[in-house]
Amino acid sequence: MASYVMGIDQGTTGTTVLVVDKRLQVRSRVNVEFRQLFPKPGWVEHDLEDVWSSVLHAVTRALREAGVHGSELAAIGITNQRETTAIWDRISGKPIHNAIVWQDRRTSPDCARLKEAGREPLVRERTGLVVDPYFSGTKIPWLLDHVRGAREKAEAGKLAFGTIDSFLVWRLTAAAAHVTDVSNASRTLLMNLRTLDWDPELLDLFGVPRPLLPRIRSSSEIYGVTKAVRGLPDGIPVAGIAGDQQAALFGQACFEPGLAKCTYGTGAFLLQNVGSEPLASGRGLLTTVAWKIGEEVQYAFEGASFVAGAAVQWLRDGLKLIQTAPESEALAKTVKDTGDVVFVPALAGLGAPHWRPEARGLIAGLDLGTTAGHLARAVLEGIAFQIFDLAEAMREEAGRSFPAFRVDGGASSNDLLMQFQADLLQVPVERPRMIETTALGAAFLAGLATGVWTGREEIARSFKIGKRFEPRMKPADRDRALAKWRRAVGSA
Repeated sequence: MASYVMGIDQGTTGTTVLVVDKRLQVRSRVNVEFRQLFPKPGWVEHDLEDVWSSVLHAVTRALREAGVHGSELAAIGITNQRETTAIWDRISGKPIHNAIVWQDRRTSPDCARLKEAGREPLVRERTGLVVDPYFSGTKIPWLLDHVRGAREKAEAGKLAFGTIDSFLVWRLTAAAAHVTDVSNASRTLLMNLRTLDWDPELLDLFGVPRPLLPRIRSSSEIYGVTKAVRGLPDGIPVAGIAGDQQAALFGQACFEPGLAKCTYGTGAFLLQNVGSEPLASGRGLLTTVAWKIGEEVQYAFEGASFVAGAAVQWLRDGLKLIQTAPESEALAKTVKDTGDVVFVPALAGLGAPHWRPEARGLIAGLDLGTTAGHLARAVLEGIAFQIFDLAEAMREEAGRSFPAFRVDGGASSNDLLMQFQADLLQVPVERPRMIETTALGAAFLAGLATGVWTGREEIARSFKIGKRFEPRMKPADRDRALAKWRRAVGSA
């Protein structure tokens, strides 16, 4: 019996692939980056062929490094950057345009018009989301109205829309399956949280033709099998799908209501399991589907900071202060504090609980003594301040404190950032031994669907803490730091 599972994490800046064995041990991990496209200020795009190429390269290398043949794979699970929007031709399979990335702000005027027309309460009630260019709902009509002939083809059923999970399943199965799962569909502004289906009134509101849309499925089932994929044999079940943040929640074994995790990737995302009924938020948090397994549905509160690891990449690629992302910690440690420098990482607007898409990044408190070290430290602290705002809103909304704060994602390997996060939150921050919990969650979902693992209890037993950061900042110092942050956010 095939006993390995592959998790494909198709992220914003690259694709990570894990190969996991039946004992829940990671046999290999490979990451392949791809181009970021910025055609205009505030616009962010991906060439879908670049995305697909990164997946193929990562899959091939991961199998080789694990010493595993593709025929030994029992299943493949997919997790993905969620709101990124792709449309392709059903016959040729070719994209009609670059994918519009979740960070893209080009539809801000469309969102403003919907809000001015008083339509946001309906959207909020049906979807648990706010009207914001972050989500797919306004990206789809932009593509249909700006690519010649696209709307007519969509209405005739000749085009297919998908978030990146749908695009990958389509390619992996040689166009046999046009599907998404409930967690990704819940990020489009088009799915009803209670019916778990596309909402006709919302489709009409946003101008999205129903024939364009994929079928909504659960997060753990066989959607199709591989066919004609370079580097993989035919017939491997594609059996798990979840949006990246929901996959990380699953990978952190947050199976019970109240448990929460924060993933520090390109952006940072805090999710808390709220149980089997969707809860409404009055503090700007989102309500989203966590996953559906069989007939069981779990929901989550979510708060998003659009820029986290991307701020470190900005230090590397934009300012050239470092050559690699891990160097940010060493540079920040060259100073004992930020020297009153505060960085607000609103490089793509502010998400929850502020929801200010027009906000822009801000550096405050510069003087002649400011060094690259001060700026690097301020960038790391700015990431932690944003997460503190989200956590405070979530604690007030849910009416309970976090017993501890589980973290994952690339930037969680930064000890300085994690220690400062614990100091702000005043609860321990727990980093698992395996921080690639996003891809791990996708693998778990696929393995559950194909019988590799018996149930969630087996997965929960595998969760191991790698390092625990205890709060140690003095209350007065914390209060002063938060006061400076709040003044800076108000000016961003």
